[in-house]
Amino acid sequence: MAGPCREGSPAGVGEKRQQFGSRFLSDPARVFQHNAWDNVEWSEEQAAAAERKVRENSAERVCEEKQVDYEINAHKYWNDFYKIHENGFFKDRHWLFTEFPELAPAQNQDPLKDLPLENKRSEVPEYRSSEDGPGLIIEEQHKFSSNSLGHETQTLPVEESVTQKLSHLEMCADEFPGSSATYRILEVGCGVGNTVFPILQTNNDPRLFVYCCDFSSTAVELVQTNSAYDPSRCFAFVHDLCDEDKSYPVPTDSLDIIILIFVLSSVVPDKMQKAINRLSRLLKPGGMILLRDYGRYDMAQLRFKKGQCLSENFYVRGDGTRVYFFTQDELDTLFTAAGLEKVQNLVDRRLQVNRGKQLTMYRVWIQCKYRKPLPCRAAESACS
Repeated sequence: MAGPCREGSPAGVGEKRQQFGSRFLSDPARVFQHNAWDNVEWSEEQAAAAERKVRENSAERVCEEKQVDYEINAHKYWNDFYKIHENGFFKDRHWLFTEFPELAPAQNQDPLKDLPLENKRSEVPEYRSSEDGPGLIIEEQHKFSSNSLGHETQTLPVEESVTQKLSHLEMCADEFPGSSATYRILEVGCGVGNTVFPILQTNNDPRLFVYCCDFSSTAVELVQTNSAYDPSRCFAFVHDLCDEDKSYPVPTDSLDIIILIFVLSSVVPDKMQKAINRLSRLLKPGGMILLRDYGRYDMAQLRFKKGQCLSENFYVRGDGTRVYFFTQDELDTLFTAAGLEKVQNLVDRRLQVNRGKQLTMYRVWIQCKYRKPLPCRAAESACS
């Protein structure tokens, strides 16, 4: 059954991360010399085989009654996941600053200045795979833990749930969590903090404030009780990305960066557009949404068995959590329909290798950066 797997360390201690696009497999006999190869081109036969596999595993759909259950009880399935694994399942994502330097602008000059509106290759981390069942290897980026920073989860109970805290929060344009900050980042679908804690550790700018939310109250409590959680620099809260009646704890036009890392794919496809529209309104002019998610025909999609397909390219895992596999055009449509302009939209095709077991794994991810136009640019677009 398809399910989330542990994410390994991207590089050894002291190793400098390889830049994406610098490691190509020119000699097939050398495939097991490295853990991963960049920009792997698929043959026509391989692409056709992937299409056939998807047609095969999509032929039998999950019954309507179960589909309703997966939607209504989605929070339960995610809570169960975190109750089982807590924060010991995944690794922190320090590679984020290679892929998304906007997360640490103090170390990178003018991150929101005009960038060419074209696909750009960037650095991609190297991952080690983990086992997912007898004899099967897979690395699936799903959620993350904070163990690699040496943080331990406190066992003290949370005195007041984050939901209650939010309900008592009287937000106005001048007073809200992080209102005095000059650079604000929101991560949607934060899990147990494997993106948030590296950001707080790496970006020491006192003007920074980080918001993070997750569908799972269990995950958010794990973030709040982590010894690295600093309420003066971070605000964690429970939020359903698809709940149109529940507002975010920040006003419109207030965020510099919104992060979506393997999160949008867990949303029912017909709810994605409204979710992106709501997030777009939170961005300052010039602010960006940063996304990394599953691409069409990724190995994880090809592994699904008959009876796990919910709808076209949308599946349910064995633990009840769901996943969608995108194309570049689908994501471009979602973001541009929300009034954002493309800065980056690229496919990362990688050949990952388990040298110990002599196994190869073809991964397909999509990485995007979409920006909210500045007022002058928006006016020009409206007039054209």
